[in-house]
Amino acid sequence: MKNTTLAFDVYGTLIDTNGVVDLLEKFIGNKAKAFSTTWRNKQLEYSFRRGHMQNYVSFAICTSQALDYTCLFHKVELNLEQKNELMNIYSVLPAFDDVKEALKKLKEKGFRLFAFSNGKAEAVEKLLIHVGVRELFLDVVSVDDIKTFKPSPGAYAHFLRTAQTNGNEAWLISSNPFDVIGSISAGMKSVWIQRSSESIFDPWEIQPTITVSSLLELCEDLD
Repeated sequence: MKNTTLAFDVYGTLIDTNGVVDLLEKFIGNKAKAFSTTWRNKQLEYSFRRGHMQNYVSFAICTSQALDYTCLFHKVELNLEQKNELMNIYSVLPAFDDVKEALKKLKEKGFRLFAFSNGKAEAVEKLLIHVGVRELFLDVVSVDDIKTFKPSPGAYAHFLRTAQTNGNEAWLISSNPFDVIGSISAGMKSVWIQRSSESIFDPWEIQPTITVSSLLELCEDLD
């Protein structure tokens, strides 16, 4: 396993994007959870559509436009200052509780660890520094470099080139089924982190190489 490369998705896998709910509750009360879910889903949808159309804007712009959509969908009025606060919180979101311990264990086992994200490298760097895990990664790889988004095949090819590895020696670690399916389609192995028993994997012909409920469980499976 010493030559094995692990590519960790960031948002939703290492970082809990539901961290925005606390701030949303201050702004819109009991609508916060539904608002957060719509915002996250639309954020991803916009990135998929932009990638497919080859009409690229950064992930931050997708996120901002998704926020505007979500306000309209839920009939919520947020002023510019509130919207800016919600956008800025993406740089201080919390990590899941298992992240730091699991990454340290995997690094000690000799795995090559990379962060691999749809977000811009500087935004991801700032976030990983904030949660205290940046030093555990060899590098941060962003699809912004090639102006597309996961799950485009080009995104995973870009990762393999940048990490100087190949699909036989590289695993994608993600809680997002689209990412798992995309990476396997591109020739990598992949782990689905099923953080909730309510999470459903797409019933396609492509299934995860491994499914675990936490990153600590992954440490045991990759012994």
